[in-house]
Amino acid sequence: MRTQVNGVELLVTDLAGPPGGPSVVLLHHFGGSSRTWSEVIDRLRPEFRVVAPDLRGFGDSDPGEGQRVEEMAADVLELLGYLKLSRYILVGHSMGGKVAQAVAARGPAGLERLLLVAPSPLSPEPMAQSERARLLRGYGNRAEAERTNRNIVAEALPSLLFERVVEDNLRTSRAAWRSWLEAGSREDLSSLAAKIAVPTLVLAGEGDPVMPVPLLQREVLSRIAGARLETLAGTGHLLPLERPLEVASWIRTSGV
Repeated sequence: MRTQVNGVELLVTDLAGPPGGPSVVLLHHFGGSSRTWSEVIDRLRPEFRVVAPDLRGFGDSDPGEGQRVEEMAADVLELLGYLKLSRYILVGHSMGGKVAQAVAARGPAGLERLLLVAPSPLSPEPMAQSERARLLRGYGNRAEAERTNRNIVAEALPSLLFERVVEDNLRTSRAAWRSWLEAGSREDLSSLAAKIAVPTLVLAGEGDPVMPVPLLQREVLSRIAGARLETLAGTGHLLPLERPLEVASWIRTSGV
């Protein structure tokens, strides 16, 4: 469905679950879309109602007039209110993890657990300037999109999944692409971490070159009270695609 929230129209996947049952809200990575979660969603239904938006400027959602973390978090908060979810797990991957932390810090009604999958920290993301410049130059370039997505996984994705990831990368709006690289990933929102008051689990890829385990320990786990870490062996950064069964299992295990 398409839903107007916070002045921007988002495409939102909203799949019904058991009446009165728990819900899961899934936020995707930079250059991704709600389709990133398709294999995880297949493994969660029909136990959960599943909500997965294309964040502003990504997938089939409109870019709006700003794509900073606080604006994306405000979109999610308004969407949660619109959907009237009574109890849910909030799950964020990479960029979506930074957005999820910003949402959780607001203490929205119904949020019971937070699951961060290879998340970008609330503090500025440590990215080499050369890599940032390469990504900025490579916007809309298929060869660069393929290169990026080959480099961040531990093992090659099946061809159909890889093509989907590349397509999502290429259909990201220019405004959202530049905003994350030049502003969102650099924003320092670390003061919000102390306000996260729900049980928090962080999933890490053992071989993640983007958000390595030591970074997550230093910048995420040390800042969120009681947060715990689980590391998935033989995995890179795209955990929802590399290990959908395990990710779904951890969502289920941390169930509300």
